[in-house]
Amino acid sequence: MWRILKDSFFIKSLGCKTNHIEGQLIHQELVKAGYKSAKSERECDFFILNTCSVTSHADNQALYIIKQFRLKNPQAKVILTGCFAQTARDRDDLDADIILGNNEKLEIVKYLEYAKNDINKQKYVDDIFSVKFFHHKDLEFLNTTRPSIKIQEGCSNRCSYCIIPYARGNSRSESAENIINQINYLAQNGYKEVVLVGIHIGEWGREFNKTLLDLLKKIEDTEILRYRLGSLYVTEIDENMIDFLKKSEKFCPHFHLSLQSLCDKTLKAMNRFYNAKYAKNVIYELNKNFNLPFLGCDIITGFPGENEEDFEITYEALENSGLSFIHSFPYSKRKGTPACNMPNQVYEHIKKERTKKLIKLSENLHRTFLEKNQNTTQEVLFQKKSKRNGKYLGITRNYIKIYKESSENLQNTVEIVNLSDFQTE
Repeated sequence: MWRILKDSFFIKSLGCKTNHIEGQLIHQELVKAGYKSAKSERECDFFILNTCSVTSHADNQALYIIKQFRLKNPQAKVILTGCFAQTARDRDDLDADIILGNNEKLEIVKYLEYAKNDINKQKYVDDIFSVKFFHHKDLEFLNTTRPSIKIQEGCSNRCSYCIIPYARGNSRSESAENIINQINYLAQNGYKEVVLVGIHIGEWGREFNKTLLDLLKKIEDTEILRYRLGSLYVTEIDENMIDFLKKSEKFCPHFHLSLQSLCDKTLKAMNRFYNAKYAKNVIYELNKNFNLPFLGCDIITGFPGENEEDFEITYEALENSGLSFIHSFPYSKRKGTPACNMPNQVYEHIKKERTKKLIKLSENLHRTFLEKNQNTTQEVLFQKKSKRNGKYLGITRNYIKIYKESSENLQNTVEIVNLSDFQTE
């Protein structure tokens, strides 16, 4: 039997917004069941690590965090869950007392009760591809001004570098009814903005012959003031979606594009099913149809076979693309994916050097974007005070961060401001 003193827990979530929402759901379920939320790792009986596995660095980070935690609080029990727990369930170096898969973690209370009655390590990780339905849980306890709503889970694509389908399974969608109910509930409780997130939100609705655009049309009739979207493939942004969104009163013109490369040779090797010309045309259409939209993207550097000429093709295309921001990161070998065994793997120092170049380019692109927005009038939603400078952080519809000093509480208020008057970031 485990010796439990307070049934207190501390949870740490790594990785994407979807994972952080699930971390909040775990927290919520434990509190509702009578568990106590500990103030620190040193004070908890259960340490829950909700992991990411998008790169090998993320895997190693999880192992390191557990190792450090064991030194701080050797009496506590470690629960490992999330994408790393799902994909690495059979590894021998997972120093955890309970291992929960991505579907099981949302029923954590049940599995904790099981494990309390057994001194042996426990593992509850089903085949993620056997999960056919979206695991619905309403998030009731919120501590943010701009809550995210998980509308979709999994991914049915098979990009040659990506481990995530093996961690999350095939695409499953939350029902439109549940999504609309969540949005209206939040609006009725004073929230002004929601963010629609998932593993691949562009696949929302496919299993019931609907599209993401069908959902967005329903959101237009909700009580929420504004909403923004998580990451999309360029193939999911067509003329009909652009035409609808540019007329929307609620949509925030903030796009994050899952590009990964702008070199045709590399895109083909990645199994991405579009070419650079198509992607650049979508970016052009977004800039043409929206007023100063924020256009971010993901780019992988050093994919197997990417030579210097291939990288320069991507670099020059990005430089002239009209994008506002680039999130660049080096390719990471993931066992079990086709790219792991591809020839001509790129040296680590070359990947890092290419990533540095794109980070510098991103800084220049974002500076240009901010300059274009100088002296414009924008609607700003203020969040809580920044710990860094003591000022209130505000977000424009096109994702510019500004700061305002105020003796009054500005959190969750909306103002129309001229950007020349405030410090931007």
